Amino acid sequence: MAAIRTLMVSHLLALGWAGPYYYRSQGDGSNEAYRYQVRGDQAMLGSIKYLEDSGPRVINTQRGSNVTLPCRLRILPRGHRVKWVKLGPSPREDIALIANSHRQRGYGGFAGRAFLPRLDKYDVSLLLADVRLDDVGKYKCEIINGVDDDSAVVELQLDGVVFPYQPNQGRYRFNYYQAVRACKEQDAKLATFQQLFQEWLKGLDWCNAGWLEDGTVHYPVSIPRDPCGGRGIPAGIRSYGPKDKRRDRYDAFCFTSAIKGYVYFRRDPAMYNYVSGSNACRSEGATIAKVGQLYAAWRFSRLHRCDPGWLADGSIRYPIVSPRPQCGGPEPGVRTQGFPSLSQRGYGVYCYKQR
Repeated sequence: MAAIRTLMVSHLLALGWAGPYYYRSQGDGSNEAYRYQVRGDQAMLGSIKYLEDSGPRVINTQRGSNVTLPCRLRILPRGHRVKWVKLGPSPREDIALIANSHRQRGYGGFAGRAFLPRLDKYDVSLLLADVRLDDVGKYKCEIINGVDDDSAVVELQLDGVVFPYQPNQGRYRFNYYQAVRACKEQDAKLATFQQLFQEWLKGLDWCNAGWLEDGTVHYPVSIPRDPCGGRGIPAGIRSYGPKDKRRDRYDAFCFTSAIKGYVYFRRDPAMYNYVSGSNACRSEGATIAKVGQLYAAWRFSRLHRCDPGWLADGSIRYPIVSPRPQCGGPEPGVRTQGFPSLSQRGYGVYCYKQR
């Protein structure tokens, strides 16, 4: 067999051929794949590279959108399978989709949302419908063909907004798992370091430390000052490093993206307490807005109101796009007036309605 391979490569060289030649040994039943890359008078033996190297490696989108994660074949292997896996810290594979030439199937939270559109015979890209907050991360496109596999990694990122969050009991009340739950309850998820860094670049300045998705604790400082690490330390992301997820307690940095519905403000001459405000939203087929929904409306829909109103967590907040002195300060953002008694009247309410 080795003599046959040597004769084959020598014959190709004599013809002046200098491209990759793919040869599959069938004689011993192992289906082992080889690649001869001919350079001058040398032939190198290696595994086949099935996938193209070109194409974007980071894809940006928004929650609720449909997105395509690109992956293309260079050659068409026989009898291959395509597997898309979401990579993460767990050694257990989070499989998004497995497909062969006849069938394809999505798994877990990707069932009914993950597809191979196969725009042409070389296309093995993943179409992910109705993107969710938890879809953020790296995905591996894997071609499985006996013992000779190939893979490529694509990262999915969401356009969104990071906001600090603490409960009505005050700061530093959450362990890691409580922070995860608190963000989820406000239509958000714990932010990654990259998401917090991007928000810091936009001006986020917050002197209280908060949990991030990987179990580390940080806080962003745009204006150095004594209570926030000292005046002599440059602006940036302050880090406490990894902390004990059950014992240690901090605030949370939550991340949310675009919403499918819209947030609007409602007021009444008598003004609302928490219960009457919630009922007012419900009477219009809406729900009282969550904190993450108000931040998303501020960032993506440019919702601007100088009117404080109730939110689902019992806090009073209002969104400012164009700052002015009578609306809480010189910077745009979502203002908060804390957590008054739920029976206190004197506020409007922010409602959320699905489109």
